[in-house]
Amino acid sequence: MTAGVSWGRYPRAVQQIIPLYWRDAGLPDAAGSLLAFGNGRSYGDVCLNDGGTLLHTLGLNRLISFDADSGILRCEAGVLFSDILAFAVPRGWFLPVTPGTQYITVGGAIANDVHGKNHHRAGTFGEHLRCFELLRSDGSRRLASRDENAALFSATIAGLGLTGLITWAEFALKRIAGPWMATQTLAFNGLDEFFALSTQSEREHEYSVAWIDCAGSGKTFGRGLFMRANHSADSHPLPRSRRIGIPFTPPVPLVNGVTLRAFNALYFHGTRRGDATTPYQPYFYPLDAIDDWNRIYGPRGFLQYQCVVPPRAPQAVTELLTTIAASGGGSFLTVLKVFSDRPAAGILSFPRAGTTLALDFPHRGAATFDLLERLDDIVVAAGGAVYPAKDARLRGERFRRYFPRWQEMQAHVDPRFSSGFWRRVME
Repeated sequence: MTAGVSWGRYPRAVQQIIPLYWRDAGLPDAAGSLLAFGNGRSYGDVCLNDGGTLLHTLGLNRLISFDADSGILRCEAGVLFSDILAFAVPRGWFLPVTPGTQYITVGGAIANDVHGKNHHRAGTFGEHLRCFELLRSDGSRRLASRDENAALFSATIAGLGLTGLITWAEFALKRIAGPWMATQTLAFNGLDEFFALSTQSEREHEYSVAWIDCAGSGKTFGRGLFMRANHSADSHPLPRSRRIGIPFTPPVPLVNGVTLRAFNALYFHGTRRGDATTPYQPYFYPLDAIDDWNRIYGPRGFLQYQCVVPPRAPQAVTELLTTIAASGGGSFLTVLKVFSDRPAAGILSFPRAGTTLALDFPHRGAATFDLLERLDDIVVAAGGAVYPAKDARLRGERFRRYFPRWQEMQAHVDPRFSSGFWRRVME
């Protein structure tokens, strides 16, 4: 058995890890429950299986086929988004949807139905899936699509890895003119300005997202930077990307009330405003340029919190930000975005019409858990939801309110597959 953690470094789990290399091999003989594990970029325990077995899928890393005319790609489930981009971008193609890191696997993207800066145009990753193969614990292999095994298809998208092992998947890439982005960065002072920019950007820009100062209060409350972009036809070669790393884990978190306020003020006033043409990587993946950035939160790790509140409750965003600012906690990178009203791709898909807020909290014990419970109170009252891929402490009663179709999901869970998250919210 091996100790392991997710990207948030909390909680810790002890589990057996079995690497997989061949998509045509059956499930390994292992005791206890099973769970697929890709690159470990989920934040809580949705990718952990304490006391059970993780099926490590990074060895399932082959591109199977690609149609250069339609952009349809078939690949194994352990292929990283970064590998797809390295293959596709020079050929004039891009991922249809991508989250804020390129270091996730295709299987993980399906299991968490990831979303990105173009949700208002393209929805979630699950909307672009054509089909995939699912290996069940009874040895059967199910081809799942919207026409074949449709219920299992819907349950596996955002299914948290509980319906079996995805061996390969097929989806369509999107055509782009080149690897550059035409970006525009605008300052806003207050949530009314943010919502106005969001409405305008949905019409004119394919991608949009905002950074907001989670420590702001008084005159600085609700200030932030709105970053919107379209793919550019600029044909210049991309510069060599530069990476830095966090070489060690500090004994205490580097994120505290003092450093947070100082950084946020510096970021708000020091970030260049206006139009620019930039490579796609810094726009989509700003934190990927920092290796092991999760170490800055110290040995206890951190808890990420991402929620969505519906359009009918805009005051909930104000309540959330006020509560966070009063706590003195929060993160340097606080993301605010408006989701569009699109049908859910999966039974447990997180995105829905409304405003989503995502940020990190250093793990400071009971005070952190108490703060997140208070944020949950606001989200529940507004009729919103919390993202399972980012969660490490949600109570089962809250989960079942956020995702009322959970009983429908249970019917498709493979009896051998489980996770720390699922056992926690089903208790």
